[in-house]
Amino acid sequence: MPSCRLNELLALSLCVLLLTGATSAAKTSKRSKAATGPAPDKAYLQKIWDGWGQLDPAKQAQFYAKGQHIFFDVAPLKYASWPEYQAGVVKELSDYKSAKFTVNNDAEIHSCGSDCAWSAATVKQDAVMKSGRRDLATFRWTAIFQRQQGKWLIVHEHVSMPGP
Repeated sequence: MPSCRLNELLALSLCVLLLTGATSAAKTSKRSKAATGPAPDKAYLQKIWDGWGQLDPAKQAQFYAKGQHIFFDVAPLKYASWPEYQAGVVKELSDYKSAKFTVNNDAEIHSCGSDCAWSAATVKQDAVMKSGRRDLATFRWTAIFQRQQGKWLIVHEHVSMPGP
């Protein structure tokens, strides 16, 4: 009888220990999610492209990480940092009078940890050149986001157009 009672106490103690550990882990998990916030969503992706529609890359700096990061764009091809990207895109956008970009319904956003996410989508462009010519296109867009100082910033981006 005493060994049976000892087994019951050990089993009960083990259950209490496991429940305490599970509760503590759940609280820690909730805290870490609250501290880092949710990953970017489609509305955030659209906000980025709405900014590009203003044709002013300086306003886009808020979405891009500083430092040495590679960004691929339609033209000229590759930039090694945000300042380089911003300077190059100014030249590319100078031929446009207006632009509207729409993140299509195929957008996917994937978490790769509490401070990392990546997205892929196609983006519709409806732009007007300064010459008056309408420029319609669809881009492929992939972006890798990292949470830095409470903000989701793009640390790598790839924008391309399907070939002929």
